[in-house]
Amino acid sequence: MDLAEADPKGLVRESYLIEGITPGECRSIFVDWALSIPVGRSVPDAVQVLIATYGVGEPAHPMSKVLSEALTAPEAPRRRGGRIGRQGLQA
Repeated sequence: MDLAEADPKGLVRESYLIEGITPGECRSIFVDWALSIPVGRSVPDAVQVLIATYGVGEPAHPMSKVLSEALTAPEAPRRRGGRIGRQGLQA
């Protein structure tokens, strides 16, 4: 995957140019970016291209952290609390 496919709108590139950007703003940009990836494209592959292009020289940048977190697997779901969690669903 090339950079034009990985960042079609240039959102991630622009995030690295914004001085003083916060982690929350980076997460918001990431969601917008993820929605712009064409269906069928591999998001992890695109994230790896972005890290290799923009994140190598900026490891402390908030977007670098957001991109790195995007490559980690989510935690396994835990039991929900409350009455249904204790007794199970009953029809």
